Amino acid sequence: MRIATHRSPTNHHRPSDHIKELNNARPIKPFFFLKPPSSILPPKSGPLLRPRGVKLHFEVEFAVIMGKTVTDLHESDEKGALDAIDGYAVSIDMTARNAQDEAKKKGLPWSIAKGFDTFLPISDYIPKNRISNPHNVELWLSVNDEVRQNDSTGLMLFRIPRQLADISQCMTLEKGDVVLTGTPKGVGSLEVGDVLKAGLRVDGEDVEEGRIEVEVEVKKGLYEYKET
Repeated sequence: MRIATHRSPTNHHRPSDHIKELNNARPIKPFFFLKPPSSILPPKSGPLLRPRGVKLHFEVEFAVIMGKTVTDLHESDEKGALDAIDGYAVSIDMTARNAQDEAKKKGLPWSIAKGFDTFLPISDYIPKNRISNPHNVELWLSVNDEVRQNDSTGLMLFRIPRQLADISQCMTLEKGDVVLTGTPKGVGSLEVGDVLKAGLRVDGEDVEEGRIEVEVEVKKGLYEYKET
């Protein structure tokens, strides 16, 4: 595992079908939020923990792993952005949807909805040379062996260089940072006992390093979601 994550900027710009299913407005530029390192669920580990009272939703995402520190990239510098990438991974952005809905309604930050422990399952590192074109990758996710998400990274509203440029103009991207690039349509809920699997294909072939499999269990402890 070569990911030494400082933070995980996650882009909230998705294919148009996903925007419609969440009743979100179509963005005119990339918008992003952060997930803490403590939310990462390392490869081949588990379980995925659902806090009590939380409506848990999944979003499979193509993850970019930074190989160098970059700041203030111009959106036209596609080569500079792609050269800064070290490799890739599959990730699942977990969301406490009821907590997020409350935060949106009240104009509050989303950190609680995105940052619980285990809320970022991630696959093994995928070497950059295994994926010649990151905009031609098929992402998939299944729940209890029923495929729920399956679409191409070619449907991104904003390509990866534009995403990295916009983030780097606000905050420096450092070596080891993991950037999630958006999710396709099919986002849905999970229950305790569900088994989540995800992966990616390149030219129709599965990339073994990109596999995720994890079961949902109840998170023990004092926290229970209640609307404030």
